[in-house]
Amino acid sequence: MSKRFFTRIENGQFDESDSSGSGEDSLPYPKPLPRSAFLAPDFDPATFLSSLRNRHQTLEDLRAELRTRSQDISKELLDLVNDNYQDFLSLGSSLQGGDEKVEEVRLGLLGFRREVEGLKDTVDQRKKEVEALIAQRKEIRKQMQLGRALLDVDYRLQQLERSLMVNSNEEPYDPQVDRVDEDTSDGEDESDEGQEGNALTARLDRHVRQYLITRMIMDRVGPDHPSINNQETRMTKVKNTILLDLGNALKQMGSQDDEQVTTLLRAYRDLGESKEALKVLKERRQ
Repeated sequence: MSKRFFTRIENGQFDESDSSGSGEDSLPYPKPLPRSAFLAPDFDPATFLSSLRNRHQTLEDLRAELRTRSQDISKELLDLVNDNYQDFLSLGSSLQGGDEKVEEVRLGLLGFRREVEGLKDTVDQRKKEVEALIAQRKEIRKQMQLGRALLDVDYRLQQLERSLMVNSNEEPYDPQVDRVDEDTSDGEDESDEGQEGNALTARLDRHVRQYLITRMIMDRVGPDHPSINNQETRMTKVKNTILLDLGNALKQMGSQDDEQVTTLLRAYRDLGESKEALKVLKERRQ
């Protein structure tokens, strides 16, 4: 197929009479390459050329067509620049005098920046003041809790001293006081004695619980606190009195008071005086 034949097709010189008069005219003629084929985002020259293998066109004609298409695109681009060149020039001239407006905007931004920095400094100062007040509040609350704990320790010690009759002219607590005199109890049965033993054991157990709670509060405050150090002497007297009462009660328990004996031994254990309990038990058996 000759180049002259394709030139006739492009110039519109081909008609049906030509087709019927020549065997060469009956061949399928290639359509012009569409522009959209070159606008694909993933356009690849090798892939595009391989897709033209069924195109009835010589390589030389294909080169000529591509070269013509490239020239047309270059011409269109040049025409586009020439048509809009005047608009580009007028745009540049219309921007004259904009420096003053830019300077006004710059000065406005600088003023706004100074105001923001001033507000930031104020906020930072307020933040420090609030943090200081919060820290002061926490310290005050801590001191209040400490004061309540110290008052609680003193109150519990007073209750124990009053119940155990420590620092008074009266004799220390004697479990015999809670027992009915043998001369006046001949008419009472053994169940009353059991109830008295239970009451005695419950009272001593309550004293031990109060002592342990007081000791726990003192440990929470800390042994280095001056007020806690001053209370140690009172705590020692209370503990010694409780041990004395436990010993007297344990010696008075009979063989039928196994439950009360177990409660008293548990109280010794809680006080950390298990050795003292063994000592009292040995004296009881003698």
